[in-house]
Order: sequence, then structure tokens, then C-alpha cells
Amino acid sequence: MQIGMIGLGRMGANLSRRLIKHGHSVVVSDHAETAVQALAADGATGASGLKDLVQKLTPPRAVWVMLPAGEATETTIAELAELLDAGDTIIDGGNTFWKDDLRRAKALKERAIHHVDVGTSGGVLGATSGYCLMMGGERDVVARLAPVFAALSPGGATSGTTSTAPQGWLHVGPNGAGHFVKMVHNGIEYGLMQAYAEGFQILAEANDESVPAAERLPLKIDEIAEVWRHGSIVESKLLDVTAAALRQDARLKDFSGKVDDTGEGRWTIQTAIERAIPVMTLTAALYARFRSRREANFADKVISAMRRGFGGHVEAKGSS
Repeated sequence: MQIGMIGLGRMGANLSRRLIKHGHSVVVSDHAETAVQALAADGATGASGLKDLVQKLTPPRAVWVMLPAGEATETTIAELAELLDAGDTIIDGGNTFWKDDLRRAKALKERAIHHVDVGTSGGVLGATSGYCLMMGGERDVVARLAPVFAALSPGGATSGTTSTAPQGWLHVGPNGAGHFVKMVHNGIEYGLMQAYAEGFQILAEANDESVPAAERLPLKIDEIAEVWRHGSIVESKLLDVTAAALRQDARLKDFSGKVDDTGEGRWTIQTAIERAIPVMTLTAALYARFRSRREANFADKVISAMRRGFGGHVEAKGSS
């Protein structure tokens, strides 16, 4: 299948390469010419801009926008709307706020252009292991794009069900639903990361001078993280990247512990507030990130290490 990809950062480039690997034809565009050239060397067709990209696609076109949420995505989708024809589809795979999907889908519908919002999870690891994809949009449009989603997902047996969920991709509902589900996914992610981080801080300080001498435990937290990866009920990809970071340096000296948040955690909590849904753990995890920017601790370094491990997010270098 032929598809256009706009935005060749960490995620866009890896998505493109995975599609090429699975036999799809990918036309790519990015503001950085070197990024386009790198993908062209890997089998993509380079485009000099949006107009050129659209011209190189055969109707009905499918264009995947993989840009930061906000102005970059807003501007690009608006420009594409002027270039595409009725029956074409714009796929937004970034971390867009789901209410923006509702507005954009309505505007595109007036031009008979389809909109599909795709919550994309997997980070830098998805390039090899596949991505978990959550789609919002018209069912028949999502069905037409199924070969693309199947190529990007981990795949696997369907266990006798007609659902695509066991393969790692799913049409979850109408426009906005994909990013709504991904928003909640990332809110949960905040809570999970905070729980791991706080647990590892307790382990790291088990031999601290503030602990009575008779109660001090000299623990090897890198090996503890590793043993938890094998058969433990708390094993996960987050634990995998944590263990990898601790193997390199059990004190995580390369991390400042000043933890960023990229929007989804805030949106999850805002949505919960609007609907009077109590989300104490998720709220505390977000507030912990705010606190980390004023006074970071070891738990915050663990979160920084996880974010680098699964998403390639770079934090400021710490001094201790």
C-alpha cells in the first residue's frame, strides 16, 4: 500500500522504515532535507514539501502526520486540506488532544476528506517490536488502511477472535477516540513509572547513613531490577528499560531527575476533573513531575532513565 509520512523525527522515521520493511511504498517529507535523504536511502520516496508529497501519491491518498501536538500539526493538516481531494485520508499519529480531533475531523468532512486519529505507543522500541495502535475514525476508512496498521503493529495470533486487538492494533471508536484512549494510556503510564521509581528509591536508600546501622541493607538494585524481569508479577517493558539503565550505572549519575511531561498526563487529569472521576494516583504522579523540577531525587532519576529508554527523551545531565 502507498502512504505519505510527514515528520521524520524518532517516531516518524521508524514508522516509515517499518512500513518499507513490510513492503509498503512510503513517500516522506520533513523540514530537514537530511532526514528525507536518510529515508530515501532506506527505500522511501523523498518529497520536497507537502505539495510534492501529495502529487506523488495515487488517489485515494493516505497521509500520516507525525508531528508534535499543537501548532505544527494544526498548520500541516490545514495545508493538506487545501491540497488533498475528496476521498483522501489524513492520519494524525501524534499525541494530539482528542478534542482537537473532533474539530479537525468536522472541518475535513466538509471537504469530504477523512480523518483518522491514531494513538501510537511503543516509543523507540517499536521500530523492531512493533507499535500498539489505537484508531479513531470511520470504520470503513480504518478497514481500508488495515494493511498499514497491521504492518506497524507487533502482529500475532488472533486467538480465534475476529478482533485485531491481540495483534496490537484496534479501531476503538469514532473520531477522537484513538487519541482519547492514548491519553488515558499515558496517564496510566505516569502512575506506573512513579510506582517503580518510588520503589527503587526505597531500595537505593536501604543502606543510607540515615538508617540505623543494624538495619542497613547493602542492596544491588541493578541485579534486583534484573531478577524482577524474570517471572515477577511486576515485570514489564518499563522495568526492562529501568534495568538496562541501572546496569549501566546503578546511581544514574547521567540523569538530572528533572522530569518533563508532554501533555497527555495533564489532559487525562483535566478530563477526570470535568467528569468528577477520582484519579488520585495519576494526579500524584503528575504533581511529582512538577516537584522534580524544583527538587529532584533518585526516584526522579529513575523516571528520567525510563523516559530515555522507551522514548528517547533526553533530560539535562546531573552532577551527582
